[in-house]
Amino acid sequence: MSDLIQVGAIAGAYGVRGELRVKSYCAVPEDIETYSPLWNEDRSKQFALAILRPIKNGFAARIPDVATKEDADALRGVTLFAERSQLPSLPDDEFYYADLVGLEVFDTGGILLGRVKTVNNHGADDLLELQLAGKTDTVFLPFTKAAVPTVDLAAGRIVADPPLGILPSSESAKD
Repeated sequence: MSDLIQVGAIAGAYGVRGELRVKSYCAVPEDIETYSPLWNEDRSKQFALAILRPIKNGFAARIPDVATKEDADALRGVTLFAERSQLPSLPDDEFYYADLVGLEVFDTGGILLGRVKTVNNHGADDLLELQLAGKTDTVFLPFTKAAVPTVDLAAGRIVADPPLGILPSSESAKD
């Protein structure tokens, strides 16, 4: 498990005085400020983030040493990470996305389906993008109790019961 968890991203400048547009990926969006200082992905930069006010799709925020629109725009696309130790413990049935990526996924019969490539959420439920075993194809598996009854982080595996039609026809023909 990684000791850094993605909590947000810098979307660019907000105005002309060095304010930033920040997107929060936290369950309580305002909590991103409480996890400061934040890091970029390779830990080469640290950011002391201060939220100024909510704006459409995020927050206007300040970071010391960012004084101009150009400075703020230079940070566009930077992903923000918090130390795992700063984040709250999760209940048994909740997981940080970072902990799911890379886990092997087996069907209920023990056959390897693939590995979790990414976890996405486009507004409804979370989706696990699976890199299918021995293939270049990926499929999206709903991350629900029905489709994913077991997540065993200690063993590094997920047991899935994919709905019909999720897997390519050659996979579902085994049933």
